[in-house]
Amino acid sequence: MAEQTVKILDPIDGAILNRHDGNQTDRGLEITVKGQAPPGVAVSVNGAPAARSGGEFTAPALISKRVQTLAAVAGEARDKATVLWDKNSMKRYRFSTDDNIWFLRDIAQHAGTYSSIFDNFYLAFWREMHRRYGARIQHNIYYQDEAGFTLAQMPDKFKGEWRDNAHWLHLTFHALQNDPPKLYINSTYAELERDFLLVTDQILRFAGEQVLSPYTTVHWGEATREGCRALRDHGILGLAGYFMFGKDGKPAVSYYLDAERTRHLSQRDYWKDLAEDLFFITHDIVINTKKLDAIVPHLDEVSANPHRQDLMEVMIHEQYFWKHWQGHQPDAKERVVATLEWISSHGYKPIFYEEGFLGAPL
Repeated sequence: MAEQTVKILDPIDGAILNRHDGNQTDRGLEITVKGQAPPGVAVSVNGAPAARSGGEFTAPALISKRVQTLAAVAGEARDKATVLWDKNSMKRYRFSTDDNIWFLRDIAQHAGTYSSIFDNFYLAFWREMHRRYGARIQHNIYYQDEAGFTLAQMPDKFKGEWRDNAHWLHLTFHALQNDPPKLYINSTYAELERDFLLVTDQILRFAGEQVLSPYTTVHWGEATREGCRALRDHGILGLAGYFMFGKDGKPAVSYYLDAERTRHLSQRDYWKDLAEDLFFITHDIVINTKKLDAIVPHLDEVSANPHRQDLMEVMIHEQYFWKHWQGHQPDAKERVVATLEWISSHGYKPIFYEEGFLGAPL
């Protein structure tokens, strides 16, 4: 390490801290800051002297503001990390579905005979989940399907019904279409802006602004920084993803984030890119990837990590419900029920992220 340098390693810049990251009192959240500095050099963090052990240091810090900067000083060297405090963090979950278009096509094709959007079997099922468990569902949708249907063909005759159910039923941009895979991995600002507006303008027309959410998942969880900036400029506040590493060892389903941030999110509920003003939220379960008898053990394992315990991001893809699709899962509904049974029995509250601080009280 070069002489007269100092580096805060934990918490990282943009980290979101909650009751599991320290000792929460009436004064604030008491945490321990960890970092590196040359041996023998006195280090302080926000004025508090740090304990030294070789090239490492630890120092106490009190988080008392929603957004707070930690400043480490070692001689003439400086480093800082800005963190956010989820002060009233609690057990809550957001339920989303991805790759949606076929249920909308069905409603459009039966507009003359359906008296309600819930005449569609898929939305009827989600209404049942809402009535039984209080679930609130966000459907991330495409603009068009593989057979020529587009959202421009959606009737607006059900707009009042969409509005009346907006307290639990949301629609938001996912992508232009299903294929090709990872269509935004090299996207320009203009490309993602164009597709976002195509979808959003149609949602506004046939369902109304009440159903929109400022949080979404981009198809495949891949997009450039420029593409994500376009979404932020049009009101998107946060993005969900897997934040994992592919077989090549590179970040996958992680948007534009580097290995350090992807690794951080793989073990945490959330993180914020302060430079882009964007939240990133980690999926805890993709239901269609888990066999029915594996759902409970998986959720038990995830929730055993205190840093992934409070905020559950739950998701399933639409196509697994449809019998005509080659990958149809006959037990898709049972898998959803098993997930919601576990969530409900473990005290999680259904939320949308735009409420309070990512669903927790302010």
